[in-house]
Amino acid sequence: MLKPGMYISDRYEIIDIVGSGGMADVYKAKDQRLNRFVAIKVLKPEYASDTSFVNKFIGEAQSAAGLSHPNIVNVYDVGNENGLHYIVMEFIEGITLKRFIERKGKLDIKEAVGIAIQIAQGMEAAHDNNIIHRDIKPQNIIISKDGKVKVTDFGIAKASNSNTITSNAMGSVHYLSPEQARGGYSDEKSDIYSLGVTLYEMLSGQVPFAGDNTVSVALSHLQQEPIPLRELDENIPVSLDKIVQKCMQKRPERRYHSASELIADLKRALTNPDGDFVQIPAFVANDSPTINISNDLGRIKNGVYSTDNLHNRKDDKAIDDDDDDLEAMDEKVDKIFSVITIVTIVIVTIAIFYIVARFILPRKEENPNTDPIVTETPTPEPTEELTPTPEPTQAIETYKVPNVKGLKYEDAKATIEAKDPTALVRSEEEYSTEEPGFVVRQYPNPDTDFPVGSEVILYVSVGPESFVIPYVYGLTKEQAEQKLAEVGLKVKFETMNSNEIQAGKVISTDPPKESVVKEGDTITVYISAGPEVKQAAVPDLIGKTVDEARTLLANAGLALGSVSEEPSERYPAGQIFYQDTTAGELVDQGTKINVSVSTGPESVETGPSTGHSGNVRYLGTLRISDINPLDYVGDNQAEVILELEQNGYSTEIYNEVMTVTDFPLELTVEGESESVGIVRMYIDGELFKLRGTDEAYVWYVNFNAVEE
Repeated sequence: MLKPGMYISDRYEIIDIVGSGGMADVYKAKDQRLNRFVAIKVLKPEYASDTSFVNKFIGEAQSAAGLSHPNIVNVYDVGNENGLHYIVMEFIEGITLKRFIERKGKLDIKEAVGIAIQIAQGMEAAHDNNIIHRDIKPQNIIISKDGKVKVTDFGIAKASNSNTITSNAMGSVHYLSPEQARGGYSDEKSDIYSLGVTLYEMLSGQVPFAGDNTVSVALSHLQQEPIPLRELDENIPVSLDKIVQKCMQKRPERRYHSASELIADLKRALTNPDGDFVQIPAFVANDSPTINISNDLGRIKNGVYSTDNLHNRKDDKAIDDDDDDLEAMDEKVDKIFSVITIVTIVIVTIAIFYIVARFILPRKEENPNTDPIVTETPTPEPTEELTPTPEPTQAIETYKVPNVKGLKYEDAKATIEAKDPTALVRSEEEYSTEEPGFVVRQYPNPDTDFPVGSEVILYVSVGPESFVIPYVYGLTKEQAEQKLAEVGLKVKFETMNSNEIQAGKVISTDPPKESVVKEGDTITVYISAGPEVKQAAVPDLIGKTVDEARTLLANAGLALGSVSEEPSERYPAGQIFYQDTTAGELVDQGTKINVSVSTGPESVETGPSTGHSGNVRYLGTLRISDINPLDYVGDNQAEVILELEQNGYSTEIYNEVMTVTDFPLELTVEGESESVGIVRMYIDGELFKLRGTDEAYVWYVNFNAVEE
């Protein structure tokens, strides 16, 4: 067993063991090259030297490597390092369907059908690639944390075109199809049977056949009918009960012909649970290859019940979830079948003696006097007359099925009947994006050699399927787009403000939730842009008291910021003579407005005591040396305007065309008083702002009184 911290192929770091099966252990590992978690299935050491086990193990990787589907676990890599055989797979965070059923007892109807549809979709992808899983069971189904269903463990998968009769019954016995139990030919319909058993267990919480040992369970698959689901739970819809019955028919030709047929009926059962649309044919032409099986009893004895795939355990629940093979039958059953074989031989022998006595002995002892009529016809030799002449085997007449996909139903039917007038053409409705009334699929497939007089099924489009729009409220834009696209809906996004929904999340859709839509419809998804930011015009505060300003600002949804006091020649004490945001400007509600309050005019003494003549100017020096504005905005030359704001008034103090070499700039500026002034700059008519903000870049000028 591998230990955490060990490396495989200098690439995969073992994190922990997550499971153990009959042939292999499964580990969680870290792919250091691609920086992702993976699952690694490692063949147990005791099987590494067994060529058959190794080939089966490699076969699993080869079977699954070519499959890429959302409902199938991806295989990334396969390798062998120092006799250690391993497969690298997608790591799924979740639990097996078996554990899920055990936790819930039985599943809700919609939940069970949804899981079954996803399993069938994975099966359909495998069947399209000529791969038969042959071990569909809840233990091999993983449900991820986000609800995605994945089919895994293609360990006993087989190419469907191999036409091989297995001598061993493959798969776990409770989910085994009858043809697998008897060691016969298995195809896509074998997987459908196993899925039917799985759906039966999801809906009822129990397997259809249980017994004291695996042999009795296998015989039940061959001989007994399961208890109908509605007898176990009357709340199960009629359509769903019949779907399970059709999946679990003993004869493969009476089951669904493909996983896509099953998916169509499962979807229809969601929208029409009480509908009578599931048809179980009394007879369907057998499209499986005819294979002569000699010594059936011996094959059943040695193939089915001597296989290493049957588990001979008392308790059904004791079967290992990860065990892929069945254990051998016990000696008692061997003796029973030996007796059956002997009895069969005796019966056949008696039958032969009866035939000899009935048809041969009386003729040899025939009395010539019993028939006095003499004929001229020579009497045949006894051996020629009395030896039964075998009837010639009648060859099955076939014809090549034409391709009728894309035709109207009437035209398609006529085309089929032109090839075979005795064909039993039947139509079935199927949801499709194709125009209603046209054939979208056919059974059998085009160019198939098909028996004359057999049933042909034409699947006719009824237009896109109507379904309830998926619930995407509260999801991110990406999550909503993916979820809607998965069901064939087109998506258009718009943004709107919301005080309740976080920015970036879905607020609503058009059409709204729980509306019925069809594949191809366009859905408008509204994404939250966060709370709506309301703006307000700044009131004129000049000449107002602080209390009056606070009231005006509150009425506008704004707030009073800092209050400074400075002398003013124009405004009396207590009145506001400056506000840092111009009246009428629109700002976000809640913005704070800073003001300056007058302390009255500043006295300027004249005469001998001051040395002033009484004529005073207020001068200050503006220095722009902390930044080169033109270089800051990326212009080599521009019109530069400087605006001085002092005591609530703004005055243009400079207007020149300048270049980057004209900075640093120093100017003498005249003001109105000894208070501080604020200088703003406009470059080519645009206010010069702090980078990345809407706040103006300002310079402050201190003014001093200068006597003239």
